[in-house]
This record gives sequence, C-alpha cells and structure tokens, in this order.
Amino acid sequence: MAHQTHDLKTAFAADGADWAELRVDGGMVSNGWMVQDLADILDVEVECPDFIETTALGAAMLAGVGAGLYSSLAEASVMRGKVGRFTPAMNSAARKVRLAGWEDALGRVLG
Repeated sequence: MAHQTHDLKTAFAADGADWAELRVDGGMVSNGWMVQDLADILDVEVECPDFIETTALGAAMLAGVGAGLYSSLAEASVMRGKVGRFTPAMNSAARKVRLAGWEDALGRVLG
C-alpha cells in the first residue's frame, strides 16, 4: 500500500501538487503499522481519526449542516473528534532501499 501510494504522490509532485501531509480513514486507521509505514515511505506526516466509520460521520456532518445545527462543514468538523498523527521515523537510506526494491519488483513484473 505504501509503495503504491508513493507512486501516486510522485505523480502528483510531477504535476506540481506535492503532498505536505496525508489523511487516511476507514479500516486502515485500525492498523497502526500500516499507517506508520505510509508515513515512513512517503516521508510526510499521516493523520488518521480515532473514529473509523468516516462514511457515516460524513453523512452525519452533512445532515447537521442541512438541518441547521452547523452553518458549514468546517463548523461541523468538530464532530470528527480526536485524530492521531504518525511522523516519519525511517531514515532516508532505508527508505531508498525499500523504494529501490519496489522499482526492481515492478520492473520484473511489468518489464
């Protein structure tokens, strides 16, 4: 997952829209190792909410705005609750080795 996401981040950066951070949600947030691996391979902070059911939360936020409980989605974002942050902990040499292995594997499969 992290390696494919790195490829996507690289494509965005090539188009002039590099990522300063990444926000993840859904089932992935229950796997701290996976979220840390994303932070390490992407070399950016990754934010994830404590609340996993973000699809239902988004619907509730929209309903709150529609019912007039909140004046905007920005105001309704208080419903989001606590978030965790994963900071890159992998050194650049280890990251380069992992990404080189990924490129090698892709070359053998797609080659």
